[in-house]
Amino acid sequence: MNDSDDPARDALTVVTEPVPDLQLQLLIRLLNREIRSGLPLTLAVPAGVLHGDVIGHEAWKAEWSRSLRQVEGEGANLLAEFPETVDQGIKEMRGDEDPGQLPRWIHLRDATLVCGGAGPLRLPLWRGRLADVSGWALGRPE
Repeated sequence: MNDSDDPARDALTVVTEPVPDLQLQLLIRLLNREIRSGLPLTLAVPAGVLHGDVIGHEAWKAEWSRSLRQVEGEGANLLAEFPETVDQGIKEMRGDEDPGQLPRWIHLRDATLVCGGAGPLRLPLWRGRLADVSGWALGRPE
């Protein structure tokens, strides 16, 4: 049997991924409009419970660049420009971005990850896929 006789070869490949929560996507899109905005949020993610201030993509890029500029060495300066370089490459590939497109990523500042019996892990900045968030609540745990 050769490849042309294989019916599976002609079948369409369908890639599926979890669907992000529409309300969370809209909330993030709102936060993306103002670089200085942030909102305390608690997320259920595969690793455990994560809480921090959700921020927009541009705020995340600016804070990531700022934190890397404090590191010594030429590599840090190169990495500080990385998020902007990626965004420019994506815009060139897609052409003009659809202003109505919903975000696929979530960014937190001053995040804390709580998982299992381990102590909390504090993270100055965190980025994750919205489709991996299985639940969320406004505010942080008390």
